[in-house]
Amino acid sequence: MNMQTPVKSDAIVRLEGVVKRFGEFTAVERADFEIGRGEFLAIMGSSGCGKTTTLRMLAGLEDPSEGNIYLDGARVNGKATWDRDTPMVWQSLALFPFLTVQENVEFSLKMRGVGKAERAQRARKWLDKMQILEFADRNISQLSGGQRQRVALARALVTEPKILLLDEPLSALDAHLKVRMQAVLSNLQKDLGITFVYVTHSMSEAFSMADRVVIMSRGKIEQIGTPQEIYHAPRNRFVAEFLGSANIFTGKLVEKTGDLWQVETAHGRFAVKAPQTPAKSVGDTLSFVVSAEKMQISAADAGVPGIRARVVGEEFVGASAIVFLETDAGEELKVQKSHGELASIDLHSGSPLTLHWEPEACHVLPGE
Repeated sequence: MNMQTPVKSDAIVRLEGVVKRFGEFTAVERADFEIGRGEFLAIMGSSGCGKTTTLRMLAGLEDPSEGNIYLDGARVNGKATWDRDTPMVWQSLALFPFLTVQENVEFSLKMRGVGKAERAQRARKWLDKMQILEFADRNISQLSGGQRQRVALARALVTEPKILLLDEPLSALDAHLKVRMQAVLSNLQKDLGITFVYVTHSMSEAFSMADRVVIMSRGKIEQIGTPQEIYHAPRNRFVAEFLGSANIFTGKLVEKTGDLWQVETAHGRFAVKAPQTPAKSVGDTLSFVVSAEKMQISAADAGVPGIRARVVGEEFVGASAIVFLETDAGEELKVQKSHGELASIDLHSGSPLTLHWEPEACHVLPGE
């Protein structure tokens, strides 16, 4: 079963046992989840995980090999793309270079037989919403990347669909413009109340915009939940490693006392907070994670018990920094702190430090 947070509104999309195969290769394996009406859902994972194939099945560009897909209560297996009202914003944007901005936005209305005057009126309304009405008569080649992005959104939304599919639409933008467009997308979705299904490989995009996130790996859904749930309580080692902010430790459960468990690891014995569903017995192997920002760091000669490690590098992340360290056994650990917290610590490459944490900072991986 996939651990997931239930949708808070009625479901507009439901996938039941959806499998997609290409010959002997299984691209999506047993997808079972719902998407709430008006929800912003992100599907993320590395290349080849099945996220784009899932989106294409929602769009009608691929048909499931097994299982059923329901849109607004109606089964849509085999239903043509143009009959689903599920427009997609492509990674490449797929704008027509031989048409003006307004003509690009009018195109889907023209295909539906909407009259010329109404097409123009509706297209200009959405160009105005996207704050690019002044570019209506320009050629697509005359626009910046961010402006083209807004044209693609206007073209998809001009039909006023109940659901919008987005396939890594910001991947080609530079970092500064990407952050601005994230704000545009998030505000647009809230204002319109339209369901967004957003595919990305970027955690920063998914976690900053989505109500819930689906994490996939090799065709399987590893976890579904709010960004906060996934970040603070990853379901298994894959999710913890995928997030990239967790330090993972494995050991043997040697003692259970009240709310604390004692775990013997290669680095010594540590107390961890007992999980709410303690399915482990003394003698079992378990893994727990400590996120980088919950790790404490002290000088090696401070007399604080913990793990000894050497500094190997530092990365600035806005108001904080991530310090990368390595133990004598070659294990990489990471700590994220504000620059002020790190000001008194010697962070030169090779400097010895001690890492430690509180039991409450530990999360036992239930899927291990």
